[in-house]
Amino acid sequence: MGIYVNPGNESYKEAVNSTIYVDKSQLISRMNSVLNTKEKYVCVSRPRRFGKSMAADMLTAYYSRGCKADELFAGRKIESMDSFASHLNKHNVIRLDVQRFLFDESHLDIFIDRIQAVVTRELRRAYGEYFEEDPYGLPGILEQIYDNAREKFVFIIDEWDCVFRLAKDRTDCQQKYLNFLRGLFKGSDYVELVYMTGILPIKKYGDHSAINIFDEYSMTDSADLSEYFGFTEEEVAELCTQNGVDFVEVQRWYDGYLLNGKHIYNPKSVVDVMRRKRIRSYWTGTETYEALKVYIDRNYDGLKEAVIKMLGNGQCEINTRKFQNDMTTFKTKDDVLTLLIHLGYLAYDETKEKTYIPNQEIAQEFLNAVDEPGWEGVTDALNRSDELLKSTWALDSQAVAEGIGVIHNETASMLEYNNENALTCTILMAYYSAKAYYMNPLLELPSGKGFADVVYLPKRDVDRPALAVELKWDKSARGAIEQIKSKEYTSWIQEYTGDILLVGINYKKKEKIHECMIEEYCIRK
Repeated sequence: MGIYVNPGNESYKEAVNSTIYVDKSQLISRMNSVLNTKEKYVCVSRPRRFGKSMAADMLTAYYSRGCKADELFAGRKIESMDSFASHLNKHNVIRLDVQRFLFDESHLDIFIDRIQAVVTRELRRAYGEYFEEDPYGLPGILEQIYDNAREKFVFIIDEWDCVFRLAKDRTDCQQKYLNFLRGLFKGSDYVELVYMTGILPIKKYGDHSAINIFDEYSMTDSADLSEYFGFTEEEVAELCTQNGVDFVEVQRWYDGYLLNGKHIYNPKSVVDVMRRKRIRSYWTGTETYEALKVYIDRNYDGLKEAVIKMLGNGQCEINTRKFQNDMTTFKTKDDVLTLLIHLGYLAYDETKEKTYIPNQEIAQEFLNAVDEPGWEGVTDALNRSDELLKSTWALDSQAVAEGIGVIHNETASMLEYNNENALTCTILMAYYSAKAYYMNPLLELPSGKGFADVVYLPKRDVDRPALAVELKWDKSARGAIEQIKSKEYTSWIQEYTGDILLVGINYKKKEKIHECMIEEYCIRK
């Protein structure tokens, strides 16, 4: 048993013995299915504290012949699966945490040599008779071992992308590292499985991956591995029952990541709220909001407008495919937003190709980040939202028009009124407080003979009217109300039996004033 070659199972044992442990052992069966196949190269990227290292420790404990782990898996889901006994502690494992070799920038020029040296040292203890020092380094040594002893290896590499996060501008180090990985794995007969985890997907040059042998499972394309990283809604609900925590509040604060159609929660936040019985920001507390602010302050056309729209619980269309999977190559706002998805600050709906702020915990970080120079007026605008919502319920159209006008003036430097999309952003920000009473707003909801611009549906058991908002540009608020009626925008609400308010808002560009009209709507029975 070594540190890097055929290590023990102490790390996974600690996870199993912890107060909160959620069984993700079915991942083992999924990895068993690709052993010694063309699909044996797997790279999983998730935000920090999403369970990547725990999964790597679990796979190490299961495969490594340097330990005995049958007791650790007793009663786990994997134990009843056909492949369990076939591979339990029967494989050579090389386990690397790249961060252990890169905890200081001074290590950037030596860490690859250091990795090869420590692994070679441990290989010599078990296989020294089969190899000599090789000019090709570790790949050459592993080839000799395979050639002479027919021994293969499972590689488990955690924090694989540490180089790209620590050495953001050192393209020479990044390229050298990618070449090392390519030489170690591509076309190598000694490889049974390569399982890598990190925050970023594998670096791209142009449209292609720098190491094209890997199947990647990321925050933008999680495929069938979504449930193994992060907690599912069912798992969180069960934890809440076991620990006497209000699931509805946990859901409001920590739900929102949508991976392959599954609602996924950040494990760090859920575990901490189960242990401490307090709803608050836990995951974001491990890193300051400056990390977020650095990116949303970038001067890309439409970026600040997108952030404001998402602060109002809206969603933004995004093209994630052009992102180069590093932390420096940004050409458009979509590149920045895609990075924030991989970092966990935004969520992504694969079916709609839209991004959004996932939950209250992350929203707090955005609110902290915009309460700074460069975002003048946004915080004030959001703070006015509560009064504007109350004025809407009170049918006080004059107060609503004036409130929207103030918010427009406070954010004019970021939201130039050149189209109706910008007006939509202002409305979403004006109704920011609606999140306490309403589900996320529906934008351009297909209904009747056309599209309602913004629709707010009340949450279950909340006694508030639904809001159907129609926006106009250099026309009239009355015309907006009439359009809602004539085009039957409320037909989507046939099963809804509560009250509905029709809200028509018009912006007169020349006079720079807003008009509003609010009417109660009666559903014909």
